[in-house]
Amino acid sequence: MTSPIPPPEAFLEVEALVVDILEADPALSTALIAVEPPGDFDGTAAAVLVNRRGGAWIGDLHVDEPLIELEVYGPTKAAAHTLANAGRRAVLAAAGRTYGTNLITDVVEEDGPRWLPDYLYAAANRYVCVLKVSVNVY
Repeated sequence: MTSPIPPPEAFLEVEALVVDILEADPALSTALIAVEPPGDFDGTAAAVLVNRRGGAWIGDLHVDEPLIELEVYGPTKAAAHTLANAGRRAVLAAAGRTYGTNLITDVVEEDGPRWLPDYLYAAANRYVCVLKVSVNVY
């Protein structure tokens, strides 16, 4: 028998959690870390934008497995790449840690940092990576 799905308010705001993880990392201290860019964002500043791209709920285990996309920008391609690697390292290192009542049991890189031109911000230097974050939801 499958355990019931918890109400929506019981699910962790995983984007906010990942923002907190990234903001706590000294290697990312000079970057904007956010779920949405500010209105004046043009893609040339150091920034990590965090988005949930889907994922799955595993009811029997009470585990949410969101796919988290990091859109990483920098003033140069090299700076964006360095920042992307710092972001992925910070999220990968979160495995085994508890945040509130939620335990991140695993983090798996689904798509490593890859150069992806941004057609919204023509001058942007952007890398994108996707990580699956397994979170026990209590």
